[in-house]
Amino acid sequence: MILTVTLNAALDVTYRLPRLRPHASNRVRETDARAGGKGVNVSRVLHALGHDTVVTGLSGGTTGETVRAELAAAGIAERLLPIAGETRRTVAVVDEEQGDTTVLLEPGPVVTAAEWARFLDRYDDLLARAGAVVLSGSLPGGLPVDAYAVLIRLARARLVPAVLDADGEALRAGLAEAPAVVKPNAHELAAASGTDDPRAGAEALRAAGARAVVASLGPAGLIACTPQGSWAARPPEAIAGNPTGAGDAAVAALALGLVAGTPWPERLIRAVALSAAAVAAPLAGDFDPAVHRRLLGRVAAERLPARTGETPCP
Repeated sequence: MILTVTLNAALDVTYRLPRLRPHASNRVRETDARAGGKGVNVSRVLHALGHDTVVTGLSGGTTGETVRAELAAAGIAERLLPIAGETRRTVAVVDEEQGDTTVLLEPGPVVTAAEWARFLDRYDDLLARAGAVVLSGSLPGGLPVDAYAVLIRLARARLVPAVLDADGEALRAGLAEAPAVVKPNAHELAAASGTDDPRAGAEALRAAGARAVVASLGPAGLIACTPQGSWAARPPEAIAGNPTGAGDAAVAALALGLVAGTPWPERLIRAVALSAAAVAAPLAGDFDPAVHRRLLGRVAAERLPARTGETPCP
C-alpha cells in the first residue's frame, strides 16, 4: 500500500469557460468539484492504475465532510483526521481558448497542537502496512515548519521510504531527514537551491540530504539526480490541456518505481508519460489512458554526463 499525506486537503473547484476576460463578468460553461490537495491527487492516480493506496491528512468542517464523501464515492480509501478548522477550497479557472489555467488557493485551517499529536498517532499506525509514503503540498496554519521532517523521521523508523513534494521552509527542513525522493518543480527547486540551473539545483538538494531529486520542468520534462547517476527525459510531443496535477501524476509514478525498485531511467520514463497524460485530462488527479499508453513507448531517458567543475551524484 502507498500512503499519501495531505495535511492541507482541499475541495478542488474547476471552472471551465471559453475565454477568461479579466476585469469583466465571465460566464462559466462547466463546473466540477472534487476532493483535492496534492496527496489526494497522487492517490487518485494510483487508484486509477489499480494500486492499493490510502489517503490520510487533516480535514474539517462542512468542506471536510464533502471531501471525505467524494473520496468514498470514488472508491478511494481515506483515514483523514477530523479537525475543528474548515478545510480550504481551491478554484481552477480553465481558459479553453488560450489553453491556460488560473488557480486560486485558500490558506486552509489553523491546526491545534492536540490535533497534530492525534494525527501523528494515526500516521504511525498507518505506516505499519505502507510500502512507501508520499508527503505532498502546503502546510496549514498551526503546524511546525519541520512537520514533514517529523513525518519522514517516523517513516524511517518504520523502514518506509518517503517521497517529499513540498516548497519553501517545509522542503528545506525535510531534506535533513534524508527522504528517498524529493520532487520540486522548477520554481521550488530554484528557491530551495539558490540557482536557476535545474541540474545544479538538484545536486544541491542531494547534498543537503535528499537521496534522489527529480525536478519537473513543465514541457521540458523531468531531470533526476540519483545515487545511480543523472538522467533527463521529456515528452516526445507537446500536450495541450490543464497542467494542474501533472506533477502529482509524476509523483505517483515515482512512488510506484520506489516500491518496485525499478531502475531509474524506467522510473523517469514512466513519470514523464503519466505526467503528460495528466495534462491531457481535464481535472487534477486524472490522466488520459490513451495518451499514457501512446507515450510510454516513445519517451526516452538520456543519461547526463558530468560537467566540468561539477560534482557528480555519488
